[in-house]
Amino acid sequence: MIHLDDAQVSTLLPAPAQQVALMRETLLALADGSASVTPKTQVVHEEGGFANAMPAAWPERGLLGVKWVTVTPSNRARGREMIGGLMVLSAADGSTRATMDAAELTAQRTAAVTGASLALDDRPITFVGTGVQARSHARVIEALGRGPLTVWGRRPEALRELAAWCAEHTPGLELRTTTDRAEALAGAGVVISALPIGLTDATLHPGDVAADATLLPIDYASVAGAEISRTGTVVADDVEQFESLRPLKHGKDYPRATGSTGDLLRDGRPSGLVVAQNLGSGLGDVVLADAVARAAGA
Repeated sequence: MIHLDDAQVSTLLPAPAQQVALMRETLLALADGSASVTPKTQVVHEEGGFANAMPAAWPERGLLGVKWVTVTPSNRARGREMIGGLMVLSAADGSTRATMDAAELTAQRTAAVTGASLALDDRPITFVGTGVQARSHARVIEALGRGPLTVWGRRPEALRELAAWCAEHTPGLELRTTTDRAEALAGAGVVISALPIGLTDATLHPGDVAADATLLPIDYASVAGAEISRTGTVVADDVEQFESLRPLKHGKDYPRATGSTGDLLRDGRPSGLVVAQNLGSGLGDVVLADAVARAAGA
């Protein structure tokens, strides 16, 4: 058995375009039921913080594992990463094959699932937020050749830091930044949002975006709230998991998912507004962890 830290995971992960391809396969497996996945088990460990256990198996591929992920908002004040955790990857016989830090795995899996979902809509992209996910999504969007990317943020200094990072790490991506949200949303066909979970002052209203926009939130209902989501079609990466979390994380008045993201990838996007609630499935983590372990020789 080997253990890989975040720095090693980062170097061993597949290229972003390959990650997207793997997450497309994962979303399709979640849609057709070929994988065995249960909703996240959650405990609360501080105000606004929580930890999840995320087991998953894909029997036909011999994949089995569990991710323990922690979200600790108070880490921001300490200058530490908000998301952490551990991935445990098992062999087909149930023995432990590898363990690895989960922060980098989580960040890149999240962006790769968004990347797979971008196949639903080829129109211009706006990203709402300037945190870690803005960087991981920039990598994916550059790899897919889907620029230019418009990013909205409240703080000019955060936008400047993101622009400097992108100039170094994603030089092929045309980046546009603004503190004017209306300007950022104007003309956007796709809106990816990654604000802190639980915000109540950032939700979109009908008319803020195109009536047939594709919303890809990774912040639950902070941006794609109940009001705008009721005007369109709501899907989720894992419908069972979404329904188990919906009353707590999105609100009891949030519309139910009528299908999965994988259904739309397989059958096509419906007309009108689409909200794809990709909450993060343990299967995606297991699939990427398997690729990392293979690259490490495990």
